[in-house]
Amino acid sequence: WHPWLRYVIALVGFGAALLIVGVRHLPRRVGVAVAAAAVIACLAGPAAYSVSTAATAHTGSIPTAGPSSAGFGGPGGGFRGGPGGTPPTGVRPGGTFGGTAGGSTGGTTGGATAGGLLDGSTSSAALTSLLEADSSSYTWVAAAVGSNSAAGYQLATQQPVMAIGGFNGSDPSPTLAQFKAWVAAGRIHYFIGSGSAGGFGGGGGLNATGTTSSQIAAWVASTFTAKTVDGVTVYDLTTPTG
Repeated sequence: WHPWLRYVIALVGFGAALLIVGVRHLPRRVGVAVAAAAVIACLAGPAAYSVSTAATAHTGSIPTAGPSSAGFGGPGGGFRGGPGGTPPTGVRPGGTFGGTAGGSTGGTTGGATAGGLLDGSTSSAALTSLLEADSSSYTWVAAAVGSNSAAGYQLATQQPVMAIGGFNGSDPSPTLAQFKAWVAAGRIHYFIGSGSAGGFGGGGGLNATGTTSSQIAAWVASTFTAKTVDGVTVYDLTTPTG
């Protein structure tokens, strides 16, 4: 990244280091210039790194700082991988974990995405319109597993979307009993699952069998009818199957 910068820093830094040894014998103005050169040599790298970071748009929940490189992810996108840009085990290009049993594939079919552990969801015009319809009648216009999965829909609608299981969907809140009670009371309109590839919500596989969020997802699937809106699975919690 900017190979010339390393040589400038090395040259200025080495020269300043040599002159600092005898700075007491130099004229004052020269001494000040040597000190300034030393400071520049020390701060040029971090300053360039910071400017590159600030000038780059960042997305996802674990963005990487610094200039672009061959490393996996690059500035603004998920994990930076090992040597040569190798993605961490189980992570797909784009910053999402590969789909596993009970987890999301982070699909991007259609005009919307379901989100996952490393990526926020994105809503489409059709999905946003669906969630906004009669929104004042509900405490939450929708619920999704994990805060990243819920975030994009909440930003798009400017309405509350429940993040089941906390950040990555693994926290036991709400419980299945609490969720059922809220649904029965008409407080939640929709449950948003994953992309059309199947599975539920975000969490990148952390929503494993046996967790509270997986119990909620299984209950929703067995109780309500799924439909796909721009590649995202949606359940209307006000209309039970049959």
